[in-house]
Amino acid sequence: MPFDLETYLLSGGRKRAKEHLSRNAVAFSQGSPADDVFYIQRGGVKLSVISDTGKEAVVAILGAGDFFGEGCLTGQPVRMGTATAMVPTTVYRIPKGEMVQMLHQEQDFSDNFIHHVLARSIRVEEDLIDQLFNSSEKRLARTLLLLARYGRDDSPAGVLPRLSQETLAEMIGSTRSRVNFFMNKFRKLGFIDYNGRLKVNSSLLSIVLHD
Repeated sequence: MPFDLETYLLSGGRKRAKEHLSRNAVAFSQGSPADDVFYIQRGGVKLSVISDTGKEAVVAILGAGDFFGEGCLTGQPVRMGTATAMVPTTVYRIPKGEMVQMLHQEQDFSDNFIHHVLARSIRVEEDLIDQLFNSSEKRLARTLLLLARYGRDDSPAGVLPRLSQETLAEMIGSTRSRVNFFMNKFRKLGFIDYNGRLKVNSSLLSIVLHD
C-alpha cells in the first residue's frame, strides 16, 4: 500500500494539530519564533518577505500536499518571512521536536519530506534561471502553470486560488500593467479562462516552450 501521509499525521493523537485558517489569516509572521513545521491539507499559502525599506516580495505560493516552515529544522531561530492563507486553508501544525522524531522513526514519512525539500530546492533554482533569462511573458506563463500544479495528479483541473495581479507581478519581477496586458492576451488566445475563478489550460505551455 502507498504511504498515506495524512493518515500518518493524524495518528498517535495528532488531531489537535489540525488548524483552519481563513483567507488572509497569518500562519506565522516574519521575525516570529520558528518552532513548528506546517503541512497543507487543502487551500493555499503565500510566503512573502518584507525588506527593511518596507518592500514586499512573494517568494512562493504553496498548495495542498506542501510543507512550509521547515527552516526551523536547520536551526533557524526566527521566521525569515510571513506565511498567509490565500483562501480558506487547512494545515497541520507539527512541533519541531515531533517533526524530528517522525523523520527518524518513519522512513516513508522521511522519504516524502525529503522529496518535498528537493522539489522546493529545484524550484528555487529554476525560478532564478527564469528571472535571469526569460521574458516577463514567459515568466508569467510558467508561474501560472506552476500555480495550477500542471502535471500533478492532485491538480483540480488547473484552477488557481484567488490571486491578485499585483501578487503575480511581484512573483515574476514585473509590473501590474504588464501582467494585465499578458493576462488579457492569454485569455483571448484561450490559454486561460475566467469563470468566477481563474482556470489555466495546458495550451499555455506553448508560451513556455516557444523560443
